[in-house]
Amino acid sequence: MALMTGEQYIESLRKLNTKVYMFGEKVDNWVDHPIIRPSINSVAMTYDLAQMPEYQDLMLADSNILPGKKVNRFTHLHQSTDDLIKKVKMQRLLGQKTASCFQRCVGMDAFNAVYSTTYEIDEAHGTDYHKRFIEFLKMVQENDYTVDGAMTDPKGDRGLAPHAQADPDLFLHIVEYREDGIVVRGAKAHQTGSINSHWHIIMPTIAMKEEDKDYAVAFAVPSDAEGLFMIYGRQSCDWRKMLDGNNSIDVGNKQFGGQEALVVFDDVFVPNEYVFMAGEYDFAGMLVERFAGYHRQSYGGCKTGVGDVLIGAAALAAEYNGAAKASHVKDKLIEMVHLNETMYSCGIACSCQGSQTKSGNYEIDYMLANVCKQNVTRFPYEITRLAEDIAGGLMVTMPAEIDFVSKTKVDTKAGMSIGEWTTKYFKGVNAVSTENRQRILRLIENMCLGTAAVGYRTESLHGAGSPQAQRIMISRQANMPAKISLAKIIAGIKE
Repeated sequence: MALMTGEQYIESLRKLNTKVYMFGEKVDNWVDHPIIRPSINSVAMTYDLAQMPEYQDLMLADSNILPGKKVNRFTHLHQSTDDLIKKVKMQRLLGQKTASCFQRCVGMDAFNAVYSTTYEIDEAHGTDYHKRFIEFLKMVQENDYTVDGAMTDPKGDRGLAPHAQADPDLFLHIVEYREDGIVVRGAKAHQTGSINSHWHIIMPTIAMKEEDKDYAVAFAVPSDAEGLFMIYGRQSCDWRKMLDGNNSIDVGNKQFGGQEALVVFDDVFVPNEYVFMAGEYDFAGMLVERFAGYHRQSYGGCKTGVGDVLIGAAALAAEYNGAAKASHVKDKLIEMVHLNETMYSCGIACSCQGSQTKSGNYEIDYMLANVCKQNVTRFPYEITRLAEDIAGGLMVTMPAEIDFVSKTKVDTKAGMSIGEWTTKYFKGVNAVSTENRQRILRLIENMCLGTAAVGYRTESLHGAGSPQAQRIMISRQANMPAKISLAKIIAGIKE
């Protein structure tokens, strides 16, 4: 099958029997649901850009498992540091085009982590997981599928290991080993793009010991598998997308959006051909760390692309407010650019310093990837604060769009309508229409506070692990004894 277009991708979702629930009810036509559709449009952009000649160097790659075939980079196994760099540049491009989360990064990062980890599991245990995974990935590349990578368990009591939980299902686990496969039960939470994916790759969420071996499981499963269903995650301001008539400006970013869901596995059967880890607890930690490293690299690309849009929106708001020439506004915009490019620099740096794994694909520099994500847990919050500062209070006090077009007359001697009053008093510089000022302020609200917050501000903190997760990895990789030794040599300390 050839590379899909965005429209072909959307039509392919209609063929799935994915079970989706939202607001307490089953959603039958989830592809066209006004709350869900913007997130589907974001994924579709990963397909459409791959069709455009000017972007194909970033969006396409030469497959190492399908010789002679070009594949979407989101299904690719990194073959060099150049591939790692292009991944980050591709993610920044897509962030610029959608101003939101485009949802295929998790699957791409899972492919590369599972590929190298299964190779080493087989080497240690004599299993054939790596061969199984290659066959699965061939299918993904041939069909240009979107695959969700699912790692995060609900976790229950964070102070207890998986096997010690009062409810054993709070970490996904194997409940039955069969000759032809396994049966799994549990859930994966906060799953980005899960509803919009053709398949899922499931991974363990933490390093494990022998008593947790039933929880050390990795596998692939179609999104419409029997016993699998999804409950859509609530987002701030999501009801605005449900309004009829005059609401497109109030949404802020009407075309694109992010998506998260709880994915539930109610005794789902997984055939052996799609099982990539089943009890090899000694490799759970390796898989988690490798996936986390790749995904923390990803944030140096996608978040900077979205940041580019927010910086542009803030600069435009300053123009519309008549404040663009103010020195403090210029300084705030410079700071936003500085923070954004610092995040991007870390994403590029950990890619340049990448190295080859035993399996042949390339991994990032883990220290720099964790530094990248640690910056991403902080800098978008400051970029957001500065954008809100420049935009002004009207961003959160502006009346609804319907008020700006209302013909209802106000009972005063002027005889003007609500729409005329709002248009009059919310005008900025004379050369710019009130509507355009509305549009840019609603976009900033969407990116800072509303339905894009899950794809920028809040996700910057918790996605790919909360801040403490990176600090733990930075501590492990810091090699403090070597640094102490350097200081002793310079200081002339002899022991």
